[in-house]
Amino acid sequence: MEHRVFTIANFFSSNHDFITGFFVVLTAVLMFFISLGASRKMQMVPMGLQNVYESIISAILSVAKDIIGEELARKYFPLAGTIALYVFFSNMIGIIPGFESPTASWSFTLVLALIVFFYYHFEGIRVQGFFKYFAHFAGPVKWLAPFMFPIEIISHFSRIVSLSFRLFGNIKGDDMFLLIMLLLVPWAVPVAPFMVLFFMGILQAFVFMILTYVYLAGAVLTDEGH
Repeated sequence: MEHRVFTIANFFSSNHDFITGFFVVLTAVLMFFISLGASRKMQMVPMGLQNVYESIISAILSVAKDIIGEELARKYFPLAGTIALYVFFSNMIGIIPGFESPTASWSFTLVLALIVFFYYHFEGIRVQGFFKYFAHFAGPVKWLAPFMFPIEIISHFSRIVSLSFRLFGNIKGDDMFLLIMLLLVPWAVPVAPFMVLFFMGILQAFVFMILTYVYLAGAVLTDEGH
């Protein structure tokens, strides 16, 4: 059985799925109220949380428009932006002693990966049509189609593994790193490790967001749109 560090969720249950679900919901609630606070009293000259959120949104759209174009970057921002923010908050909550990152659970990162996987295929089929979308899987050379098509299918399914395990592995490793540091220096606040984990939390949220846009671009942009 996997050893788990004691968290506040253990006051209610020691079940693995319950603990993961507890922090998934807690993170969503925290994100909702923080986001609500940032947008509750909008000002022409942004200050405080509003300024932070507007800077984040501008940064995401600035990067995304280079991948998929400004119009589509804004269209798919509700998905990519929400996932980026949620992954960030999920990563950050695990830094707090007594809390656990939902993204340190592979079952949760798998759900996020599946959401992206099914959504970009849905959008690709909706925009291009079923047959035209899957015709791209066969490649430009017809006689290579029997070889290219299964390779493309495997490649797309491997994205689920790549997305979920990359996030899970990095955050799980970060949590173990923090635990070891706290055990080694329990009498002092390890500021440097906390800064490293904060940076890694931002980086993993950024990578997940970028890959979401990349997969969407590959699905909805035709050859003429590139």
